[in-house]
Amino acid sequence: MTSPQYLPRFFIRQRITVMVNRYEIHAANPDGSEGQLLAFAEQKRMKLREQVDFFTDQSRNHRLFGFQARQRLDVHAEHDVTDENGTPLGYFRKDFAKSLLNSTWHLSGPGFDAVGQERNKVIAILRRIWSAIPYLGDIWVPFVFHFDFVDNETGQPVLSSERRRAIRDKYTVTVHDQRIDFRVAASMAVALDALQSR
Repeated sequence: MTSPQYLPRFFIRQRITVMVNRYEIHAANPDGSEGQLLAFAEQKRMKLREQVDFFTDQSRNHRLFGFQARQRLDVHAEHDVTDENGTPLGYFRKDFAKSLLNSTWHLSGPGFDAVGQERNKVIAILRRIWSAIPYLGDIWVPFVFHFDFVDNETGQPVLSSERRRAIRDKYTVTVHDQRIDFRVAASMAVALDALQSR
């Protein structure tokens, strides 16, 4: 089964402001360069219930899709991904216990159920040590980390998010499994950045 909104690869660029994290999602051109803007997302900080909406552009006049936590300020919170009309597309959640050593997320949608972890376990531990050091935990983290998601039944790769070296976070997202809707993949990829410290 192939999702009608399947997209094999795209890029995410983050723009940080004082109160809002902004994300631009771009298509991948055949030559590997960044193509057209597919969606623009905003994450408002200090909200009791986490929510990120994706729009056609920075005008924010037309909402395309988004995700929202079911619970308020809960490390186990499940996040529902919905389309522009609020119809469910999938969901994800962080596995808090396993994430103490290696960030672990569960991702589900029509026809698939997957789990994702940081690719490099050593980097995962070093990031935690860095975050625990006073005055260092709140500044830029010098580690490049990647996430790989695999199907729970087959063990086959379904989605990868690779951070590129840059002051501002940049990610290359590869969707290996054609069952995954672009909107679910984009939501999960943005959440890996926006919610990673939760």
